[in-house]
Amino acid sequence: MATAGKVVGAFTASHSPGITGWPERAEPAQRESVESAYQEVARRIAALEPDAVIAVSVEHFTNFHLGNLPAFAIATGESYLGPVTAEMSAFLNVEQHQYPGHAALGRHLYEFALDSDFDPALVEGGLDFDENFCVPFKHLDPGATYPLVPIIVNGVNPPWPTPRRCYDFGRMVRRAVEAQTFAERIVVVGTGGLSHWVGLPESGQVNIDFDHEFIRRFRDGEPERLTAYTQEEIDAAGNGAHEIRTWLVAAGAASVGFDVLAYEPVPAWLTGTAVAAARL
Repeated sequence: MATAGKVVGAFTASHSPGITGWPERAEPAQRESVESAYQEVARRIAALEPDAVIAVSVEHFTNFHLGNLPAFAIATGESYLGPVTAEMSAFLNVEQHQYPGHAALGRHLYEFALDSDFDPALVEGGLDFDENFCVPFKHLDPGATYPLVPIIVNGVNPPWPTPRRCYDFGRMVRRAVEAQTFAERIVVVGTGGLSHWVGLPESGQVNIDFDHEFIRRFRDGEPERLTAYTQEEIDAAGNGAHEIRTWLVAAGAASVGFDVLAYEPVPAWLTGTAVAAARL
């Protein structure tokens, strides 16, 4: 008898291009902290032996644009190209290659979402990766061995899905995983954030107070406090801070608190940089 799927692990991490593109610009202790945390997550994922990874991030107008910017999108491809161009490959210091996809699981997630009163966009092919997935997976899966189901959350331009909607989307993902039998062991990885400003004069600043408060809530895992952020509260940590929605999706999928393995405010990487693991 086939075994129902299960979320066996959930992890979150920042995806600043500097993490892979110019790691040497960070203070040595900060770089060591972040890279060690990434290595620990890679070790834990390998030990979990996942059949697939549901990867949740934003994307930076690589595939979508202001004329077509869904709140959520689920991809169902057999493979994904990343980084999208040779120029981006050099910028991120990530070799351009194909990432394997888990098309059947992606299709199931999409159909389950519709049945659960969510209306994500469907991307059946042609989703290209930028730093959203290329930066974290250079550390987490350098050999590109885990089949991926990419989920995109709008965290780049208003109007955004609410924090509560993102958390509930993650809870739906967990139910979807448990409602199928062709991928038994699933890991969820959310990437983005924390505080940072993109393309604005404040670029390079980090809102440490916001980051610490978010980390406290993320550790506690209490949904009401974790999803209570207003747009103005997130705005205070930069337009890039709206990427915490990907962490909220992962939190909903885990439905437990997280251990934060590293947090470093790194102006040289333009980001409050963090790595965390769910206490599953």
